[in-house]
Amino acid sequence: MKKIINLICEAKEDGLRVDIFINKREKLLSRTKIKNLILNGKLKLNDKIIYTPSKKVTNRDNIRLEIQETKKAYLEPYNFKLNIVFEDEDLIVINKPAGIIMHPGAGNYDKTIVNALMYYCGKNLSSIGDKYRPGIVHRIDKDTSGLVVVAKNNFCHENLSTQFNRHTIKRNYELLIWGKLRPRIGKINTLITRSKKNRQLMEVSLIKGKKAITNYKTIEVFENNKTPTLSLVECRLETGRTHQIRAHMSYKGNFILGDKKYKKKFKKIKNIDPELNKALNKLDRQFLHAKTLGFVHPRTRANLEFNSFLPNDLENILKLLRNTVK
Repeated sequence: MKKIINLICEAKEDGLRVDIFINKREKLLSRTKIKNLILNGKLKLNDKIIYTPSKKVTNRDNIRLEIQETKKAYLEPYNFKLNIVFEDEDLIVINKPAGIIMHPGAGNYDKTIVNALMYYCGKNLSSIGDKYRPGIVHRIDKDTSGLVVVAKNNFCHENLSTQFNRHTIKRNYELLIWGKLRPRIGKINTLITRSKKNRQLMEVSLIKGKKAITNYKTIEVFENNKTPTLSLVECRLETGRTHQIRAHMSYKGNFILGDKKYKKKFKKIKNIDPELNKALNKLDRQFLHAKTLGFVHPRTRANLEFNSFLPNDLENILKLLRNTVK
């Protein structure tokens, strides 16, 4: 549900930054909230969309701010068949399909992995942290498939969180990118922060952000006159920042195939194999799969490692590419 705030600047407010002007009038809205709304194109100044929070207002200016009122998230069980790779009294390892989000949040209030877990195991989930994220120790993106571990109790949750914080968890991803990485094997060590232009994206920064380390190696390169240049890559994470692999590949100029947020337009190949072209256009997710997950079991102290095959839609693209380059 949308809420519209209409304001008119008075003479005494002439020269104020628009974000400060709105904050003074609407005290329940924080400067950060107002700034994010402006950056996302929700502000009109005299019927023109403005993306600059520092824009100055003048007497008699008309300001229109659109706010999407958040629907309250609540947890209801969701009858969804989970692909369970491993389970005991302490934890569950799930092979998550693409297209389902991990937990309720802004814009996604039900039909999440958390809702499915509630249906499957009721209240046998850890209660540490956000009440809308029981059992959730770590996350992968909605349109990323692969392995995640869920804690059934607080003891397990705390122990696994410590392993994640110490970067001792083994996490390998498989992805298909545009172009070729140079060098073919390497390490990307940068700071990652939210994009100034789009708060839903992450970007590499030289001066601020959280440390992010991605080790990568090129497994296979597909390149001829019937296919665009694509590379199959494996990434091993040392840190687990939001959109880390997607942001790092964007930084290298090698965007992940099918990534609608970190996308780049590539020229069409005239002689591209028709079946391959159809499969590439049909892909409705990013070609990114959490392939390997390894950790020490919190209670037994056993070293556990799990592996997951590529889903059929991704494997089919690889088969078509391999047939094309024969």
